[in-house]
Amino acid sequence: MSPHKSILFFLVVLITSNVFCQYTDVINSNRPGVSRSAFSVGTNVAQIEIGPYMVNEKHTPLKYEVSGYGIDFAARYGLLFEELELNIEGTYQNDTFTDNRSNIPFDNDRANFKFLTLGAKYLIYDPYKNSEDEKPNLYSWKANHSFKWKSLIPAVSVYVGANYDAKNNPYIAPGVEGFSPKVMIATQNNFSGGWVFVLNLIKDRIGTDQSDFQYILTLTHSFSPKWVIFGETQGIKSDFYADNLIRFGGAYLWGKDFQLDTALTFNTKDTPSVMNITLGASYRLDFHKDKEIDNGNSAEDEGKRRSNRKGVKKSKNEEDSDTVKKRKKKETDFGN
Repeated sequence: MSPHKSILFFLVVLITSNVFCQYTDVINSNRPGVSRSAFSVGTNVAQIEIGPYMVNEKHTPLKYEVSGYGIDFAARYGLLFEELELNIEGTYQNDTFTDNRSNIPFDNDRANFKFLTLGAKYLIYDPYKNSEDEKPNLYSWKANHSFKWKSLIPAVSVYVGANYDAKNNPYIAPGVEGFSPKVMIATQNNFSGGWVFVLNLIKDRIGTDQSDFQYILTLTHSFSPKWVIFGETQGIKSDFYADNLIRFGGAYLWGKDFQLDTALTFNTKDTPSVMNITLGASYRLDFHKDKEIDNGNSAEDEGKRRSNRKGVKKSKNEEDSDTVKKRKKKETDFGN
């Protein structure tokens, strides 16, 4: 499918661009890009992210074509701490590989997971944690709206996961099967004006014949509370496969727990050329509850204070009563 025939539907919103904590009032999705936010979904939040796509590849030197469809998916859950997230994610693809090296093309139907990974992500540094405590400058509009250098300091999280690759998987290097580790560093900058920048550095399938190194750079801009657009570049390098992918698209926030998205992925080479169109969605089940802070203002505390005040008043009355009794006793003794 050529770029001029592609129809791009701008339908969605991704990560809320003004995220200053782990849990947010609206869904915090990694889609529509493939980078991972530094922040988790929040404790007791379960989230599903899914994206069917169409794929079209053509390798000119090796004379083959690939056409078919697939689905990206992720399940995320915030466990125990605001900073911790457990997730399982993967890509399943079903396509037809056409070998054009002979006069009669040969078709081979393929289907398998391109990757399947179980992992955990933990936020180790959050520069926005105490941002709500900052007070605005009441005397300077410029000071409140000028660029803040500390916004260059990103939130940082680390990820550790385990891949599982089935035997004779057509999408990975021969001989690679079973479990292999994956590690990642994810950073995120939230700039003023609705701009968010995410960086992922990934080492995948460590110790195998397809030990990939990947980098992903994602720039997102929200121009309204519901609409977001993004641009992304992804570099992949290993002995088995290397590529530089470009991705752009958008997202629409349908409701606080539901998001729609779309993205177009392509590259600029022919070994192979890549053209993918994705339409996706994210949905969360929100069981999050904020931790209660004991500031002494609860109804129970107020009841105790009232009870104490009554006790003090009662004690004072009892003390006055004793004083009167003693005085009367003295008067009686004096009269006797």
